[in-house]
Amino acid sequence: MIIDLARFVAGERPYWTELEGFLSRLENQTRARLPLEEIQRFHYLYERTASDLGKLMTFSAEPETRRYLEHLVARAYGEIQETRERPHRLAPLTWFFHTLPQTFRRHLRAFGLAVAVTLAGTLFGGFAVALDPEAKRAVLPAQFANHLGDPSERVAREEQHARQMSAGDTVSFSAQLMVNNISVSIKALAFGMTFGVGTLLVLFYNGIILGLVGVDYIAAGHLKFLLGWLMPHGVIEIPAVLIGGQAGLVLAWALIGWGNRARVAVRLRAIAPDLVTLILGVALLLVWAGIVEAFLSQYHEPVLPYGFKIGFGTLELVLLALFLGRCGRSTRNPERGTRSP
Repeated sequence: MIIDLARFVAGERPYWTELEGFLSRLENQTRARLPLEEIQRFHYLYERTASDLGKLMTFSAEPETRRYLEHLVARAYGEIQETRERPHRLAPLTWFFHTLPQTFRRHLRAFGLAVAVTLAGTLFGGFAVALDPEAKRAVLPAQFANHLGDPSERVAREEQHARQMSAGDTVSFSAQLMVNNISVSIKALAFGMTFGVGTLLVLFYNGIILGLVGVDYIAAGHLKFLLGWLMPHGVIEIPAVLIGGQAGLVLAWALIGWGNRARVAVRLRAIAPDLVTLILGVALLLVWAGIVEAFLSQYHEPVLPYGFKIGFGTLELVLLALFLGRCGRSTRNPERGTRSP
């Protein structure tokens, strides 16, 4: 029996809201497959909400709350009794425009941590080269040897070389970049097996390289060249590596099992589809970044104005943010005609 109706509603409302979130997710993502622990939680919330509805049926007060719960329980019952067959045919456009961004948003905390670690490495690398210009010689790997000299000399050399680059040079360079960057991203994912330590080190080191190169060119007065050179491909390449790190951290959290008492094998099976989706998305982004770097980023003034390249990079960044943040969200309102208490 309910003695304090207001207190009862306030105490139970979080469970109703959680069930509503489950239902919205299932209704918006018709191909979603819940792991066992989420199925158990969904069933518990359904039973609890149905019990709450039974308790409220004896009250003439709170009619809106009763109607809200009736609708919620009916929706949950419909999902539990759902018998429609899930399509298994390959649907690449659905995967790209729905599954990929939805998976990315489902693991935003891991992405946020990847960004934070990379920024920490960037700050460290920037301060290192600002305090000691020779630090870049000790830190930059062999493939960055052409950055060890004076930035002004590199800018002059690059602008001269842009006039002489052939189509064969750009295709070969593009292929090398794609292979290298995909390799780095796969390492960021694979090192999740070290409980995330290796992933964090890869992200931090990449941040150091960004900081070293960026501050070196900015201090030499070549910010415009830096933006025109990096932005066309970097606004895709850097987020792709971060998403690879995101996948590695998702793997690490599944291995550690914070707040999840299921066996390791069960936790890994639950996140395996998300890992595959993320790393395939990374590969696609890096293929695009490699093409852009070879056929656009490497052509400097007077061949291509820096303003055009910066504008192109800005457009790419906006479109990528919209894609990851908005694609896959349902435009229909499953709660139309109902009001939350």
